[in-house]
Amino acid sequence: MVRFKYLEGDTMAEEITFKSRDELTAYIVNEVVNTTEALEILGCSRQNLNDLVKRGVLKPIKELPRDRLFYKADVLKRKEQAEQRKKQ
Repeated sequence: MVRFKYLEGDTMAEEITFKSRDELTAYIVNEVVNTTEALEILGCSRQNLNDLVKRGVLKPIKELPRDRLFYKADVLKRKEQAEQRKKQ
């Protein structure tokens, strides 16, 4: 059994339990995106994505030397916000 606790600030936002390593892997594949995938979803430049991270609009869950990982839901939420702004 694998347990995962998602913390937001000092408070626990979510706790997820996986029955197996395969279940955890499936979760990561479906719910986590890298920089390239985030760029495709948002339809923006790498420079724009870097600016969103710098301003705290999007928060990576892990930063690697040449890549970042994001929750897919966070990226989709940002895309929706950007589309709503365009409609106004």
